[in-house]
Amino acid sequence: MTDTHGAARPGLSIDRTTVADIRVLTLRGEIDHAVANQLTEALLSSRGATPPRTVVDLNGVTFMDSSGVNALITAHHAMSEAQGWLRIAAAQAPVLRVLELVGVDQVIGCHSSVEQALAV
Repeated sequence: MTDTHGAARPGLSIDRTTVADIRVLTLRGEIDHAVANQLTEALLSSRGATPPRTVVDLNGVTFMDSSGVNALITAHHAMSEAQGWLRIAAAQAPVLRVLELVGVDQVIGCHSSVEQALAV
């Protein structure tokens, strides 16, 4: 399912699937201030799951600014408080570099593939 309701920017799509009670969000496009609310809403919509466990597949993301970083950190804190977790998978080199520069990779697990993130 592609979430396009209220899309502030047609270049971002969010596909949702579930694997063994773990939600996988597959993102495609660019993440900036124009889509930050859409991303935050998608990430936090798992709060009803007990515990909330989500893998964010960033393989299709070509750009992410601080708005995307903030959305990921907000979701990580919310899921951790609910005894769940957030994991990042398959970030392309430019996006992974941003995550490393601000230290997100030290707080949120970053994995080379969705399969690896699901297996941890």
